[in-house]
Amino acid sequence: MPPLVSGTLTGQVTDIFHNPGISTPCAMVKLQNGETFCVPACDGLRVGQTISVGPGAPVQPGNIVPLGNVPEGSKVYMIEAQPGDGGKFVRASGTYGIVVGREGRETIVQLPSGKTRRFLSECRAIVGIVAGGGRVDKPFVKAGKKYHHMRAKAKPYPRTRGVAMNVVDHPFGGGRRQHCGRPRCVSRNAPPGQKVGLIAARRTGIKKV
Repeated sequence: MPPLVSGTLTGQVTDIFHNPGISTPCAMVKLQNGETFCVPACDGLRVGQTISVGPGAPVQPGNIVPLGNVPEGSKVYMIEAQPGDGGKFVRASGTYGIVVGREGRETIVQLPSGKTRRFLSECRAIVGIVAGGGRVDKPFVKAGKKYHHMRAKAKPYPRTRGVAMNVVDHPFGGGRRQHCGRPRCVSRNAPPGQKVGLIAARRTGIKKV
């Protein structure tokens, strides 16, 4: 997202491209002052489209506006945790948050998880839904596809379960079947190889109300 501006700037979408490290199509935007920035593309965004940035921008898909200007019931994404931080919440493909209300200087947004969170009304967000929805509907089919997908994100794959290992290789290993048949709580001061499971747990089990 661009830095905070006092007025309203307009820009044009110059390119929509794929970044291997993230799951969302990216949009490159060039503002009228010559500055360029990259944001997750909005669903329906196209090359050549004009978008607006600032407090006076209309509430239309693709525009970057403060949460305080967004009507209740509108869908937003790329929400800032603090004004000017560039956007921290609701960035995965196909997701969106819903503005559900206001209280004082704060705006209440329902996140994709269903939880509600309060943001300062000065925090900016992009109006619309993140592009790339339905990505998880198509299966990987082949292990190689999944391997390269995870490698682009620097994540280990395949990852062996601890209960499938031998007892010398993992605290959950061994046994006559695959189960972690010993206490999973470990000390806060345990060496790194033992810190698996519930680390310094205060309590375990289902909490009875």
